[in-house]
Amino acid sequence: MASGEAVSMYRALLRATRKTFAGDSVMMKASALEIRKTFEENRHLTSKAEIQRVLDDAREASHFISTMIVQAKLNERGGYEVKPVKEHAGATLEVPSEEILQKSV
Repeated sequence: MASGEAVSMYRALLRATRKTFAGDSVMMKASALEIRKTFEENRHLTSKAEIQRVLDDAREASHFISTMIVQAKLNERGGYEVKPVKEHAGATLEVPSEEILQKSV
């Protein structure tokens, strides 16, 4: 892969996941492992078109993680709170069912 741009995108993805999943060590570790695995799988690419496609996918993933994912946190009342920030402006909110939320605890 084009090393400079690949390293930059790798770091951007890690920053996006660290910010999005702050306080959720399970998600931070899992996402870091998945990012590493994906980049390792594509290390052998030599075609400029393939490299550009993979880097574009990484750029899109970083943007998606930063703008479309918000962590819900369990509050002291037993409910979940979502605190979107300015990066989430314009995004739509999909609230998971209580069943899904209970499985994640």
